[in-house]
Amino acid sequence: MKVVLLCGGIGKRMVPLVKDKALLKFAGVSLILQQINVAMAAGFNHFVIIANSDNLADLKLAVAELENIKIDFGIQENPSGMADALLTASGLLAGEQFILVGVDDIVETSAYIQLTSEYEKTGDHFGYIIAHKVQNYFPGGYLVIDEDREIRHIVEKPPRGKEPSNLINIVIHLHNHPQELRDYLTRVDSRADDAYENALNQAIKDGHKIKAVLYDGGWQAIKYPWHILDAMDYFSKALKQRISPSAQISDRAIIDGDVVIEDNVRMLEGAVIRGPTYIGRNSIVGNNVLVRKSNIGDNCVIGYSTEIKHSYIGDGCWFHSNYIGDSVIEDGCSFGAGAVAANLRLDETNIKLKVGDEEVDTGRDKLGALVGKGTRIGINASLMPGVRVGAHSFVGAQVCLTGDLETGSMAQALSQYRILPNKTRPPEDKRQDLFKRLTG
Repeated sequence: MKVVLLCGGIGKRMVPLVKDKALLKFAGVSLILQQINVAMAAGFNHFVIIANSDNLADLKLAVAELENIKIDFGIQENPSGMADALLTASGLLAGEQFILVGVDDIVETSAYIQLTSEYEKTGDHFGYIIAHKVQNYFPGGYLVIDEDREIRHIVEKPPRGKEPSNLINIVIHLHNHPQELRDYLTRVDSRADDAYENALNQAIKDGHKIKAVLYDGGWQAIKYPWHILDAMDYFSKALKQRISPSAQISDRAIIDGDVVIEDNVRMLEGAVIRGPTYIGRNSIVGNNVLVRKSNIGDNCVIGYSTEIKHSYIGDGCWFHSNYIGDSVIEDGCSFGAGAVAANLRLDETNIKLKVGDEEVDTGRDKLGALVGKGTRIGINASLMPGVRVGAHSFVGAQVCLTGDLETGSMAQALSQYRILPNKTRPPEDKRQDLFKRLTG
């Protein structure tokens, strides 16, 4: 049975981040590899990755070193939803049952084991869907089931307070009749966001049985940028202290708890790392630095007197005398001395952000900056809680950024000082006498 990984989407809700979700690295391992490893542990060894033209090369590179498995690639030329993705890859799926996986739905191996076990017991169903009970609102699909766990309806992204149940639809679906599924997909508008769910709902109306498989193991989805922090916490639970033999650690540095330090890392005097924390290859942790509960990428410089608290930092980022709290910072960003990413409003209320036309409650009273790739933050700049800074932008020195900055933009503070003649300046001869006295 094949496992189909959906990686062709464009992540419209992930602004200002530009990196493909499947390529985000947690504890040094890309999300696509994390997903494949989980499925392999359940016994699967044939994968289909549905990519788009922009991420295909990077995805191939990410899985290039995997051995003893087969990987096929399908290309979704114009990413427009799950239905379109499956129709794109229909030639790779003909005539064989498959498991459909949303790459941003992170689960344990037990989810696959439960799914295939249910299929083996009742293999006559049209399909099987992993269902998970939630206590709080989640911006995804919800399931309505009967007493036999047969799905009666799938409701995609209901408004908060209008949820039809407390069961969410995790995109780990076993499809037993691929050709019939394809027929249903061709009858709906495959460009609609909920076309896939509409096709399944129509199959249910036509009498096909789709069963919910109740799963209560670990689960985390990445729908919005701040969910990267949740995914970081999810993967951090598996960290155990490990320090590469090639790392250079000062005997006056402190490593406390489950901290992973990769090859060629340098930690200088006074640095303190508290776990769970991951420090990527070739990174430098400077004097008097404090890093706690964070994920630091490869080739980073965490310069003198910087504190990074519960943040996700991409590859190749530079810091010097900064405070970075509860933030997500993509690859290649730099923070000038004294720049701060604040994480708590003065009124200590939850941080709400506008996504498209909708105001979304992040559910967090602590959320720092969300900073896109290749951005430069000037000295003594301040990023207010929840501020989004678009990729390849500049925030000038002393700017207090209270609103979002679009990709490729510059925020610059207006100078308020004046330059005047110095009337108290001593005559030239007196200055020379003063210089002689000072220099002996």
